[in-house]
Amino acid sequence: METTQLIQTVLIYALPVIFAITLHEAAHGYAAQRLGDPTAAMMGRVTLNPFPHIDPIGTILMPLLLYFSTSGAFLFGYAKPVPVRFDRLRHPKRDMVWVALAGPASNLLQALLWGALLYLLAGSGVTERFFLEMCKAGLLTNVVMFAFNLFPLPPLDGGRIVVGLLPWRQALLFSRIEPWGFFIVMALVITGVVSAMWMQPLMDLTFTFIKLALSPLSILIR
Repeated sequence: METTQLIQTVLIYALPVIFAITLHEAAHGYAAQRLGDPTAAMMGRVTLNPFPHIDPIGTILMPLLLYFSTSGAFLFGYAKPVPVRFDRLRHPKRDMVWVALAGPASNLLQALLWGALLYLLAGSGVTERFFLEMCKAGLLTNVVMFAFNLFPLPPLDGGRIVVGLLPWRQALLFSRIEPWGFFIVMALVITGVVSAMWMQPLMDLTFTFIKLALSPLSILIR
């Protein structure tokens, strides 16, 4: 991929990625606040301002370096984790599940909104490639974040959901994986296990759901 095309792709994805990350993290903080833990709110993390959620290395430097060095073949990044004191939640074990679900749920909602906007623009006769590609980027970015964060291994949201659903003894044992969870996930990503056995099947299912959910809109604008 030529440098000019790479830069164009970065510009197309910039806004959808910022929205996806910001709303994902803010959703965690908002859910925690509603369920009894004000930690994230007190630290200014329940906000639509993207800057408190941006990690200079994980959100900007690492993704850009990986993107340009691999010509767009591999991309990975992360935002600042939202601080949650699970012991402050009214029902810690149960509420942990809802706090963890809030982030991926925000991405699924955004994917639906980007998909709806794509239908509306195309149905209105808009042919400007930049806006259409941005909608597609928003759809893809949020589906990827939705699927990846639900991978059932802590510290990802899916891992926290599993911890919240397991009986106490099994939950305690499973949660001990968390200090090494990031490295385990990265190893599984690099070897292609996550993509083949989790990401692709769940993404296909999610795209099918979005298509079905938006089918009334697609019929109306024809």
